[in-house]
Amino acid sequence: MDKVDRLVEGWVREGLLPGAVLDITVSNRLRFQKAYGSFSDGTKEHPIRLNTMFDIASLTKVTVTLPAILVLVAKGKLSMDSSVQAYLPAFRHSQVTLRHLLMHASGLPPDLPYFPRKAARPNLIEEILAQELLFQPGKEKLYSDLGMILLGIIVERVSGEPLDRFVKQQIFDPLEMQNTVFNPRPELQDRIAATEQVDGAYIIGEVHDEKSFHLGGVTGSAGLFATADDLARYAAWWLQPERWDIVPPSLMRETTAAPVGDRGLGWEVKHDPANVLSCGESWPTGSFGHTGFTGTSLWVAPEQGISVIFLTNAVHLGRNNMIRELRPILHETVLSSFQS
Repeated sequence: MDKVDRLVEGWVREGLLPGAVLDITVSNRLRFQKAYGSFSDGTKEHPIRLNTMFDIASLTKVTVTLPAILVLVAKGKLSMDSSVQAYLPAFRHSQVTLRHLLMHASGLPPDLPYFPRKAARPNLIEEILAQELLFQPGKEKLYSDLGMILLGIIVERVSGEPLDRFVKQQIFDPLEMQNTVFNPRPELQDRIAATEQVDGAYIIGEVHDEKSFHLGGVTGSAGLFATADDLARYAAWWLQPERWDIVPPSLMRETTAAPVGDRGLGWEVKHDPANVLSCGESWPTGSFGHTGFTGTSLWVAPEQGISVIFLTNAVHLGRNNMIRELRPILHETVLSSFQS
């Protein structure tokens, strides 16, 4: 992995990223882990270490919401093709199903109008429930935070547990993901990479996403903090689901088996050669992954047994950063290094 190592070191040296943790696994034959760079808390620089926790942003959608839904489906408490109204009667669109929400094919808008972090927004859920659909469900795809927030609420209503507690018991504890939490405790502050500077201070240990912040930091769309090592454990479950008695492997495989365009259930899936995803052009068909706005990503190539966890706090440099351009280069380099 020398070429990959030099690549990331160069990006940090050139100021394209503040820092990162990279974790690459190839079956049981290779494991590469390294931390790079540092971040500022506003007064001094802190080195990024292997155990640094990152706000993983939208990776929450596939590490919390997706598996929580799968657990409830496996227990017979949910059906993918049931109307959202069956679980949220206040939702006005009877034709929208849980499957539509997971595939970002519901017709819901991507987001709500921006609202400052510190402003009160007590009616955010009502705002989501009041949204009109932008297209007929199932006819198009449009990535939507709003649908994932609703799925998180459905998990809570059906399970009778708060989302964070349910996913800890059902997913994180069995996988021994001990450094994966919502709303990190104050004593973890020194281990958390700062994200963006807002109102003159860096956000550290609070969720970066405004909607999740307004909803108390625990949502189906964002809010999770994790280490690269924990996410490698999570990826290992998807590579070898039969090793754990959490969700039937056949149900997990369904999530990527019949993508529409580049969307499976929750995951982005490498399927259509015309769509270049964040894993780049060369990753094999059937690879799946997801990204997070703060600068995070997780990609898996199941046939090859490859997982790549790349955690950065790219928004530390502001929202106009280079992470979208850098991700495909990184993943192409990982694949070429493994194949050469």
